[in-house]
Amino acid sequence: MKILLLVSAFNGLTQRVWCALREQGHDVGVALAPAHRDPESLTAEVERTDPDLVLCPFLKHRVPEAVWRRRTTVIVHPGPVGDRGPSSLDHALLEDRPRWGVTALSAVEEMDAGPIWATAEFDVPAGITKSALYNGPAADAAMECVAATVRRVAAGDRPVPADRHPRAIAGTGELPLLRRPAFALDWHAPAADLARRIAAADGAPGAPAEVHGRTYCLFDAVATDDHTGAEPGTVVGRDCETLAFATGRGTLWVGYAALLGTRRGPKLPAAMVLDPGEVPFLPAPEAAAETAYRREGDIGHLTLRSYNGAMHTEQCRRLTGAVEKALTEDTRILVITGTEHAFSNGIHLGVIDAAPDPAAEAWDNITAIDELCLAIAGADQLTVAAFSANAGAGGVMAALCADVTVARDGTVLNPYYDMGIYGSELHTWSVANRVGAATAARLLGDKLPISAAEAARLGLIGAVGPRDWAEFQRWLRAVAIGYNDPITRGRMFAAKARRRAESRPMSYYQTIELAEMARDLFDDRHGFDAKRRAFLGKSAPAETPAKLRPA
Repeated sequence: MKILLLVSAFNGLTQRVWCALREQGHDVGVALAPAHRDPESLTAEVERTDPDLVLCPFLKHRVPEAVWRRRTTVIVHPGPVGDRGPSSLDHALLEDRPRWGVTALSAVEEMDAGPIWATAEFDVPAGITKSALYNGPAADAAMECVAATVRRVAAGDRPVPADRHPRAIAGTGELPLLRRPAFALDWHAPAADLARRIAAADGAPGAPAEVHGRTYCLFDAVATDDHTGAEPGTVVGRDCETLAFATGRGTLWVGYAALLGTRRGPKLPAAMVLDPGEVPFLPAPEAAAETAYRREGDIGHLTLRSYNGAMHTEQCRRLTGAVEKALTEDTRILVITGTEHAFSNGIHLGVIDAAPDPAAEAWDNITAIDELCLAIAGADQLTVAAFSANAGAGGVMAALCADVTVARDGTVLNPYYDMGIYGSELHTWSVANRVGAATAARLLGDKLPISAAEAARLGLIGAVGPRDWAEFQRWLRAVAIGYNDPITRGRMFAAKARRRAESRPMSYYQTIELAEMARDLFDDRHGFDAKRRAFLGKSAPAETPAKLRPA
């Protein structure tokens, strides 16, 4: 079937749908429909494509009437049957809903009111942020709806009128758009309530709070029961860039913040935005800590945590230290993974852009993440890296430095650089070493996402584990135990030795990459400055890139 994805952006969910449908044999193209694009040109692009189905997995604005009246057009709405409005997930988290859903419905004049093609429900984990909910349980439910919709359209079925479809989740209806004031924080409230408000406003619009007489948006929050007795709203401690605030009951740990003025400033690690002054060190709770290490006999497990996958200079240095410390343990295997909701996308463009000298900061950041890659590649133990969530650019390359790389089902990888930079992280060695020079050149040159399944088919990764988080953790543990079998371990160490013998020194690859990066960062030969600002400002391209258009 010829399917056109009509979307506001080629985001994580859109990429996941695009990969899945292409792998199923469908002819899939993308048409970007940002707010500034006029309906006439968008309609003309749809007509030129002549699709059997227009599918909208991520669309913030109305589909032009000329499109939905002539074409089967299906909206994937992040709410259960009966829910309507643009702030569905925000309301679900603010109201502490235990269960929510996704619905695929036909586009009609009224938003989210069309007949229903498919729906799926999911549990809402406690403490989850809106971004994590959208990219995790909601995305999984959306994939179910997309698959069911495509099957039904191909079979010639018709959707069920909304008023005749059963509602699995009670209390749904039309809800208003939630703007920033709806998430405002009162420091005298319990920390758990504040954390939930911050989670509901994650990404956008952000939860505003007054700190030292100025207004900030706060993100990445974790509540604890510890009560310091300090005045609510006071910074009472810090762990790296994460700050601890006193509240009406308990302590609120905040990882990221942005200054609010006439416009919201850049979202950065909290201590880079809020000057906490002289405050004592307090250990952050595990849910907010950058790393967690545990050992099971001969196997060490190291979890790396980065908010939205971005890793700034000092964080990369600390993560390198955590890897090196784990490698000093008397173990034979080290497993490195991310959290359920984030792995890594490489360097931190936000911190780079906010620096007095962005080029110098970018250089420091890339050399710091290179040290992390060198630590993994040079380990004496057998190393296993696991993509626990979506990854891109340097985050993909860092994991490929391990001896074995696996992934969780449903993850999408972007194994290339698309920001006007050549890239580093030993990618000139790790990618070609796994898939060969020709395939490596294609992956890096095409600049297109691939699914975990496709990465395994190409040989970029070794295996794909279950999507369910608890099952994936058990599977990953079993993988590590399997590699620790004496015969298997011996074979893997022999393969590791061959890989090193057949490669040049890691400094060779790093030197080549950094020579190219120096020109990109300091001479800006490929527009890194402008592309970085456009990305951070979420500027949509004027038209759909040729590589995404239908064949």
